[in-house]
Amino acid sequence: MFLDELTPFVQELIRQPVAFLGGVASGVLRLNLSEDPVKTWLDKQASTTGGNSNGSTPPSANGPQKISID
Repeated sequence: MFLDELTPFVQELIRQPVAFLGGVASGVLRLNLSEDPVKTWLDKQASTTGGNSNGSTPPSANGPQKISID
């Protein structure tokens, strides 16, 4: 009952604890992720960890892609 409702939170906490706790902290502190200095820090983190190991361009570099939602 109550434990069934907490299961998704616990699973995300176990999978990615740093990201989960960062999201909780930003929610508690009411940080807006689209304002500085948070935005610039997130951009730096994305640029340092977003590289491809195989050297090919990511699919999003080809421009917008269409998706269909049923």
